[in-house]
Amino acid sequence: MAMRLVSRKLGSKFLPMLSSTSLLHSHATSFGFKHVREEEKSQMVGNVFSSVASNYDLMNDLMSGGLHRLWKDRLVSMLNPFPGMKHLDVAGGTGDVAFRILDGISSIKRRANQDPRNDHLQEETQIHVCDINPNMLNVGRKRGLERGLGEDKSLIWVEGDAEALSFEDNTMDGYTIAFGIRNVTHIEKVLSEAYRVLKHGGRFLCLELSHVEAPVFKELYDYYSFSVIPALGELVAGDRESYQYLVESIRRFPPQYPGYYIYCYNSIKD
Repeated sequence: MAMRLVSRKLGSKFLPMLSSTSLLHSHATSFGFKHVREEEKSQMVGNVFSSVASNYDLMNDLMSGGLHRLWKDRLVSMLNPFPGMKHLDVAGGTGDVAFRILDGISSIKRRANQDPRNDHLQEETQIHVCDINPNMLNVGRKRGLERGLGEDKSLIWVEGDAEALSFEDNTMDGYTIAFGIRNVTHIEKVLSEAYRVLKHGGRFLCLELSHVEAPVFKELYDYYSFSVIPALGELVAGDRESYQYLVESIRRFPPQYPGYYIYCYNSIKD
């Protein structure tokens, strides 16, 4: 699958949103290829992720051929986590990104010949996993227990809305959102909230699927997306419709044209 990763250090203030906000906002009332009322979208997306939660990670492996693992590794590498950091991973219910961040911090400690369980910095580290869907969070908590992280005070699970975060201003060193931003109703609100909770100089990283433009590969990608993935969803998860929505949501999300990045970068000013 096509992938893009946006990383940006956040600075002093947002620029006023440009008049052409339709670039990001035109799909705010879409649910895949369907047009729905804004108040309906959150519930509909919630139903999708409640349905796919138990098979979410397995389906990610099948759909991407395991590539999502490499993409997430790259995301965390770019984040450059450190002991004592306060981090927020949004739409990260199953814990895939959060576990990688904790592993990265533990690796730093081991290289420094420190005990990652007893060092006081381990308690200072706080990785918040925020997801609007309780079923996804339950999967993440279970995976955390299986990894021996049940009593780890550094890992905090939070049910919350990316458009209205419960965290205080200027409290986070980093913010990540992987494969989640295209599912929200108002992307500009998510960006605004990300900016609000990040400290000056904090890091914002977004990992998202994108479009393929090369004609031959586009045909193959479209066939795989619209024929193979929904069929896999039906076979493995017993849910064709949810995976049909997921591939449609990728197509509805703004493509990786320079103008899109200029808009994002100008919305968050150094």
